[in-house]
Amino acid sequence: MARILLVDDEASVRSFLKRGLELDGHQVETAGDGAEGLEVLTAEDGAFDLLLTDVRMPLLDGIALSHAVQARWPDLVILIMTGFSDQHERAQSLNNLAGILLKPFSLGDLRQQVARIVG
Repeated sequence: MARILLVDDEASVRSFLKRGLELDGHQVETAGDGAEGLEVLTAEDGAFDLLLTDVRMPLLDGIALSHAVQARWPDLVILIMTGFSDQHERAQSLNNLAGILLKPFSLGDLRQQVARIVG
């Protein structure tokens, strides 16, 4: 299965989504904000199959994180989660964007999107 980096500033959301993705056999690492996510990616030299990131977070938001990822690891696929439809335009410039999950979404919706992306 896939190796996924999940970045979200809400600990309860991270924990819930991590457990749900692990049920499908994925290996999931987590980070609490974009800056921490970038640190994890740098330490692992981008060795993930999917970056799953929220948009609105302190320090470094998910779109800025995604742009940094695109520049450094252009093959790393990105799935964005957001409750703000205005973020679509900011995300459209990402070449490696696999999709945008609009909140609220179900765990089933997420698992289905991840299965579609990672095969």
